[in-house]
Amino acid sequence: MHFAQEAAAGDGSRVVTIILFSLMVAATLGITVWASRQTKSATDFHSGGRSFSPLQNGLAIGSDYMSAASFLGIAGMIALFGYDGFLYSIGFLVAWLVALLLVAELLRNSGRYTMGDVLSYRMQQRPVRTAASISTLVVSIFYLLAQMVGAGALIALLLGIQEGQTFLGMDAGTAKIAGIVVVGLLMTVYVAFGGMKGTTWVQIVKAVILMSGAALLTVLTLALYGFNLGALMGDAAQASGQAGFLEPGLRYGVEVAGDPLQTMWNKLDLISLGLALVLGTAGLPHILIRFYTVPDSQSARKSVNWGIGLIGAFYLMTLVLGFGAAALVGHEAIRAQDPAGNTAAPQLAQTVGQSIGGDMAGAVLLAVIASAAFAAILSTVAGLVIASSSSLAHDFYNAVIRRGKATGTEEVRVAKIAALGVGTVAIVLAVFAQGLNVAFLVALAFAIAASANLPTLLLSLFWKRFNTRGALAGIYGGLISAVGLVFFSPVVSGSETALIQGVDFSWFPLPNPALVSVPISLLCAVIGTLSSKEQDFEKFALLQVRALSGAGAEKAADH
Repeated sequence: MHFAQEAAAGDGSRVVTIILFSLMVAATLGITVWASRQTKSATDFHSGGRSFSPLQNGLAIGSDYMSAASFLGIAGMIALFGYDGFLYSIGFLVAWLVALLLVAELLRNSGRYTMGDVLSYRMQQRPVRTAASISTLVVSIFYLLAQMVGAGALIALLLGIQEGQTFLGMDAGTAKIAGIVVVGLLMTVYVAFGGMKGTTWVQIVKAVILMSGAALLTVLTLALYGFNLGALMGDAAQASGQAGFLEPGLRYGVEVAGDPLQTMWNKLDLISLGLALVLGTAGLPHILIRFYTVPDSQSARKSVNWGIGLIGAFYLMTLVLGFGAAALVGHEAIRAQDPAGNTAAPQLAQTVGQSIGGDMAGAVLLAVIASAAFAAILSTVAGLVIASSSSLAHDFYNAVIRRGKATGTEEVRVAKIAALGVGTVAIVLAVFAQGLNVAFLVALAFAIAASANLPTLLLSLFWKRFNTRGALAGIYGGLISAVGLVFFSPVVSGSETALIQGVDFSWFPLPNPALVSVPISLLCAVIGTLSSKEQDFEKFALLQVRALSGAGAEKAADH
């Protein structure tokens, strides 16, 4: 009888999931078709005609940022590691102060469509834009892989396919590949046909879906405890079976008895992770291009304020979801389903639904939350693809290959082809990367953005002496050091959780390289600048006037 109930619940979940997913895809494809008819120029394609309000752009920023890694990953980290699991949320949220105070307004005033516009303004166009395109593509690909690998796993979970089972002729492995392909095709369609207008409206819709789903599950979870958060956290600590669940040091900065050297490395890695999270956000390409979609710099600042509010509320909800999963689902059950804890939130949804309305209610709530997570994936990958395709078309094709002579129509056509290319590469790599650790890919993307993009961007805006050689040294130095140090770290070899087992070529002790790679990038940029006699103080003065006042920004947008 119990088996029959479980089977019925599983079938109900699949039906509800397929219906919700189909409705979501149909609605977003409709938005894309509408947006494609409104996209008539390069400005429309790259920046949505700069027509979005601060609230709309704030929702899109939130949607870009509240990826499945945030929703599923952070809830899982909190469920498994308690206090330390919330450190990601704190780092992600504090990072927006850097974006607000140092980047948002200045970037909106100084550029047109991409980060490369600002970096190359007072330097040699072709080499700097080439470097900016390469950095944008590398960061985006790592982030894309994380989202798409997560999408594959989520599809199998949504359809309830376990190892050894099949659904519609698909086993778990095939379902994961199908999920990756579906996400890849959808994101390519969103970008190639809808451009930034279509992508932004899709992100706005999905921000509402994700916030609503998270809020629903948060309220239902708290309702089971009479809205007593203290009781919930107490039960979570007791159910975890771990001493110090509500105290720091369970996952990061772990003190190893009798090994002061390893204790030091653990504490330095915590600082390095925080540095990557706080500085990386303001260097992520798909975040930076969002500042160009509003009419002026004041709107850019206000949209960041809206984004901070939405993201902050979201991360407070993940706190409840994480502790709720620890208390109601249990440490062992979460680990059994997914050792990394990425399914903690969907498992909580099923458990809460069963507590309130039985197995069928659990199946329906699971479908709702999993669909919200899938919406987050689609939103984030679309933002990454539009950032990559815009940079390839605007920075590399127009400025480097065509030497600035490409027409707007030509640039848009190349951007659409680039979107197809990036989507295809992401699909192929994600199929082969299914065994990789998703958290590692996300952390590496943040570390590269913090190392290669942000230092060079800030030096371009604030250092009068900065020049082409310094920009190239900063970008490539940060890019190579971040990727290289991770390759020789315990993340890749020499540890129980390494990507490559059976070998050990690690010599760099920190899993996250930002503590070393960010200073290397800055040092390379300074040495590169001082070793070159190139300087253009007049152009720097013009850039400062534009960045601080907005004078000339509209002209930059129109030509």
